[in-house]
Amino acid sequence: MTDLISIQLYTLRNLGDVDLILDTVAAAGYKNVEGIGSHLDDAVVVARKVAARGMKMTSSHVGLMALRDKPDAVIEACKTFGFTDLYMPAVPPDMRQMDAAGWIAVGKELGDLTERFAKSGVKLGYHNHHWEMDKKAGDKTALELLFEAAGSSGLAWQVDVAWLVRGGVDPKEWMTRHQPIVTAAHVKDIAPAGQNVDQDGWADVGSGVLDWKDLWAACIAAGARHMVVEHDKPADPGATARNSLNFLRSITG
Repeated sequence: MTDLISIQLYTLRNLGDVDLILDTVAAAGYKNVEGIGSHLDDAVVVARKVAARGMKMTSSHVGLMALRDKPDAVIEACKTFGFTDLYMPAVPPDMRQMDAAGWIAVGKELGDLTERFAKSGVKLGYHNHHWEMDKKAGDKTALELLFEAAGSSGLAWQVDVAWLVRGGVDPKEWMTRHQPIVTAAHVKDIAPAGQNVDQDGWADVGSGVLDWKDLWAACIAAGARHMVVEHDKPADPGATARNSLNFLRSITG
């Protein structure tokens, strides 16, 4: 199961230099990484750096503007790295409180983009936060409206389990309900109430309140092919990378 594990390089962004980031995750023991949009912008160079450390980029995030404005360049970057799973990490900040019509429009647009990218062998998906759990049309949340609007396009879902919990929903129930579209999960943890305030309440995987042994099994059962370690604001990115991987190895063998 450890071959499913990667780490979202956003976790180590405060280290700045991409070489230092990659050296740190390689030293921690990772074989797979998940990129961000800037890595796709410099794909030839970053792909060489990743490979030089014996690692693979197995998926990446990319912003909505890049999907809209330079889809061909994004597809070419995916080919350069050799991965086929690409996720939009969030709508831009000024769109996060959209009404139902706005979320439906984004869902339709992502559905169209999913079909376009699929022609080049790239599977597009959406990564959630907590704001998509807000109800926008009766009992329907923003995320449900987005998925429904994407229709049969094949839009996938990268489940951020901890953000679902912060959004006040049961991640296992949501993954079961949307199992056909789950392809990846973000593995992050929530600190006990009042702790890690300087880290926005996040914790290294295994040191927080989430039962990741149970949640790991639920993610795999739902169809996750990538289990991506992430911490949105670590105090010590290198320690977070090491601690999280060591914990996951202890529960997955």
